[in-house]
Amino acid sequence: MKKSSDKFVQLIHDFLTIFLPKQSGSSQHTVLAAQQVWNMLLNYVCATTGKKAETLTFAEFNYASVMGFLDTKEKEKSWTPKTRNHRLGVIRSFFRYVSGIEPTLSYYLEELKKIPMKKSQNKTFILEYMSEIAVSTMLNQPDTSRKMGIRDTFFMSSMYDTAARDSELLSMHFHDIDPINKTACLLGKGNKPRLVPVDDNTVSQFHRYAKLYHPAGVGVRPLFYTVRKGSIGLMSDDNAARFIKKYVEGTRALCPEMPDKITPHTIRRSRAMHMYQRGMPLELIALILGHEDPQTTRIYAKANLDMKRKAMEKVKEKMGSQLGLQEEPEAVWLNNEEMIRILCGLD
Repeated sequence: MKKSSDKFVQLIHDFLTIFLPKQSGSSQHTVLAAQQVWNMLLNYVCATTGKKAETLTFAEFNYASVMGFLDTKEKEKSWTPKTRNHRLGVIRSFFRYVSGIEPTLSYYLEELKKIPMKKSQNKTFILEYMSEIAVSTMLNQPDTSRKMGIRDTFFMSSMYDTAARDSELLSMHFHDIDPINKTACLLGKGNKPRLVPVDDNTVSQFHRYAKLYHPAGVGVRPLFYTVRKGSIGLMSDDNAARFIKKYVEGTRALCPEMPDKITPHTIRRSRAMHMYQRGMPLELIALILGHEDPQTTRIYAKANLDMKRKAMEKVKEKMGSQLGLQEEPEAVWLNNEEMIRILCGLD
């Protein structure tokens, strides 16, 4: 039994630390997502079996246990069908890797193939986003007299200013912010880097944040990190979601029009919507978001950093201060909801 246990532990370690990042060429986002899925699954199996992680064998990861994990987490975390299917895909990918190394273990993959992908319900898509006043209120929620409050404000403001995915922000390193040229380098899907402009407010918050969290001012340390047992690691998306949820609840008391469900991605969608409402061309919004042109039959729009900066500054002039808006803008996007759904909702 110990030999079998060691084999499972070794293979899961090799899959996450060698195969995905080094042999398959998976992006940092893909590797991190796989690690998080397996952390959740291992914790679930340990809790339900009473076993320690180092004693687990392949037998513990059967149809019943994986189905139980998916059903339980779907209810606890309100997973969408897309999220649930992604988690199942990550689990199956490990067993495909295992089957290629030891064909006798392909039995477990065949078992997991019996778990059906969950179909999405056919319903009218409603794009949920925050008003500009709600965003302003949320960004003012953290207590900036405290170190954690300075971090949380900088995180949420940066996400809104750059319209970044939470995974892109969490994978940034200290040197990815250039306060002199006022840019942020984001690593998007497919490991594609892109430069986006940042405003003076973000630069100011960066300096304040850096004094507390990056006092040396150099190095490749993650921009946003946590410290556990003296070791520095990337902040998890669950961690970011937790503190954002706290500030959303405080904002909802002041802004009743807040959508029912706010996630970190809602901040990105809100920024994209606000830019579109103020007249920024969809092609430029797609570039800032790191998308290819959603109308695939057209030639991909191209714009360099200066073009993006000028466009964003023009929008900002119309909007006034990012944090001090008084009027709700006209929802000019309503006649083009399909375009916005593609642009903001399905990435």
